Amino acid sequence: MFERILIVDDESAARIALATLLRREGFDVRDVGDGAAALAECASFRPDLILLDIVMPGVDGFEVCRRIKATPETRLTPVVLITGLSATEDRIKGINAGADDFLSKPIDFNELLARTRSLLRLKQYTDELEHAEGVLFSLAQSIEARDPYTSGHCERLAEMSARLGEKLGLPEEDIKALRRAGTVHDIGKVVVPDAILLKPGPLSADETEVMRKHPVVGERICAPLRTFRLVLPIIRHHHERHDGSGYPDGLRGSEIPLTAAILQLADVYDALTTDRPYRKASTPEVALQIMDEEATLGWWNRKLFDDFRAMIGNGHATSKKLEKAAS
Repeated sequence: MFERILIVDDESAARIALATLLRREGFDVRDVGDGAAALAECASFRPDLILLDIVMPGVDGFEVCRRIKATPETRLTPVVLITGLSATEDRIKGINAGADDFLSKPIDFNELLARTRSLLRLKQYTDELEHAEGVLFSLAQSIEARDPYTSGHCERLAEMSARLGEKLGLPEEDIKALRRAGTVHDIGKVVVPDAILLKPGPLSADETEVMRKHPVVGERICAPLRTFRLVLPIIRHHHERHDGSGYPDGLRGSEIPLTAAILQLADVYDALTTDRPYRKASTPEVALQIMDEEATLGWWNRKLFDDFRAMIGNGHATSKKLEKAAS
């Protein structure tokens, strides 16, 4: 499969010459003459690399780059800004727009080819990582589908955990890790037999031991992905308790990663407020009361639980207002 390159330049002669040279090197090339056409071509052509002139009428190269990097489908596509501008502030502006590299006019074709191949190798590596992540997410979803009572559980955990992370002012990378962990936190249950996973009553001691292995197995499954560096501690430690009575490592207090403690609260709350084979779902008020009592027992970080309860309470009050307004 040929790598796809999109050339964007309002000077038709320069654009066509560049396209001709790149096609001779075996690339699949398309070229357009303005920013609006470039954005449309990104959606249909799905380029692996974009060579983008800065100075164009209408939507300039900076704005096109910003929009490409703000769109989930194209945010990882390398963008090379091509310009006759040499001022440092223009390069800073390009970096802030998300540009991956720069080329100055007049273009040296050997330099262009070297940079193009380097960025395409990086894009291929990124695509492979995304594919690996996609496989893990699909596996996690298939595990969730084994139990009809947990439908939507991962999606709700990802949303609640990220909301609490935002409320606490965590860095964006931690919030992203919480969203990913919400989806894959129970991926280790792939080794748990259905007879245990779907058992309608209490587990035996041996069955409990099998179930308690899933955080370690989940960490091991996801460990090869470097992009999951911040996700792994959440997977392993989302069943630890503040007083050290959790598993798999019996961590206590500040030993438990904050992100793992956040996901755990969302996990417990969601379990209490959804139906299970052995009990009906609790109301949000009852679930929070149960968790408050458990915090008093030392299971949860009291301050963190209070923040979680405030977040859930605000969301519940808002939904009640919307229901009342609609009735």
